[in-house]
Amino acid sequence: MFVGLSKVGYFGTVWIVLAVVISLVTRRNVAFPVLLTAGSVWTADLLALVIKSGVERPRPSLSVPQADPLMGAGGWSLPSGHASIAFAGAVSLTYLWRRGAPLFFLLAAAIAFSRVYVGVHYPGDVLAGAALGTAVGLAWVAALRLPRRSAEAPRQSGAGPPGG
Repeated sequence: MFVGLSKVGYFGTVWIVLAVVISLVTRRNVAFPVLLTAGSVWTADLLALVIKSGVERPRPSLSVPQADPLMGAGGWSLPSGHASIAFAGAVSLTYLWRRGAPLFFLLAAAIAFSRVYVGVHYPGDVLAGAALGTAVGLAWVAALRLPRRSAEAPRQSGAGPPGG
């Protein structure tokens, strides 16, 4: 089961598919949910890769002689890209459909835990990834919620520019 959860977590696909499915079921436009979710998960994944290359923490199978991972994983360990993606996806989908939050975060936690269970991450890697993904998801939500101000929009006071 945990190997399956790890495989489901690759590339953020599960979160993007969930955004499409929930949009179709609720008869909402698919574009915004997919933009928010894909942007969040892919940004989280990219940032995790950048951080990994700076930290260069070896995976447990390379550091712990007794480690016997259930699946292979390349690259560095900290932070967990799967956890980053999962929590960015959960935050994005929660913004769109608040009632689904318990299920979204349960899935995110299960994917993140699977990485420890299969032996390719330390618990701290997963916690760091979850924090990164949550921050990225919140940043995307905040960025897309900012009011857009047009150059042609009237000023709030209705007064013109000061004379000079």
